[in-house]
Amino acid sequence: MKVGVFDSGLGGLTVLKSILKVFRNAEIFYIADTEYAPYGEKSSQEILDRCDKITAYLLENYGIEALIVACNTATSAAIKHLREKFPFLIVIGTEPGIKPAILNTKSSNVGILATPATLKGDKYQLLVNELSSIKKVKLYEQACIGLVEQIEKGEIDSLKTYTMLENWLKPMKASNVDTIVLGCTHYPLVDDVIKKIMGKDIVLIETGDAIANRLLTLSKEKNHINQGDLRILILHTGDININMVQTILENDNIEIRKCEI
Repeated sequence: MKVGVFDSGLGGLTVLKSILKVFRNAEIFYIADTEYAPYGEKSSQEILDRCDKITAYLLENYGIEALIVACNTATSAAIKHLREKFPFLIVIGTEPGIKPAILNTKSSNVGILATPATLKGDKYQLLVNELSSIKKVKLYEQACIGLVEQIEKGEIDSLKTYTMLENWLKPMKASNVDTIVLGCTHYPLVDDVIKKIMGKDIVLIETGDAIANRLLTLSKEKNHINQGDLRILILHTGDININMVQTILENDNIEIRKCEI
């Protein structure tokens, strides 16, 4: 099976890493749209246009059969459009793991770390409204402006990144937040820093494994046989931190190539 995966940058590699743990017999084409990063501070129309172009590019050049929108912001802006325009594709989006967070929390205080676009998006608001009936919880939402850029630069453990996270997380810690939703695929890359600030007992909810299992289920419905080799091609539209790619995927032998979209 030919699978396309994309994000504005390196964050979606956390999803790809989860896919590589369970998926076989596939060619996987990952696009880091670094020329237009970060998505989280762009308009919904700008994001939708990029998603449309990237999907068309993956179809025309690689004949993909499945598409993973490995970005919460892009999912919010474009998933409905992509499913309507490309009905022949398996299209899987990324949503904040609010439901497992609500079910998991013992203090009934849940933190949400996300981009401004995700928090403002209709899809996020609908999800919150839909799940609010499950259990009464208090949500502490935080737009993490600038965090994606720090991660893209590879500044995972820098003082600046730590200080940014500390400023956002201290009010959550004071409010007895025991569960935090990582509402951007970049954010699992700083999970160790979050744990240092919040304490080792904090529960962090990410969605990479759920997306990988969803791909496996839907692909089997299309008669995919999950045995065999994998080919991985990483494409990027602008600059990319190759060392970070290799570190995230724990592989030095991945083909990486620039593309124009």
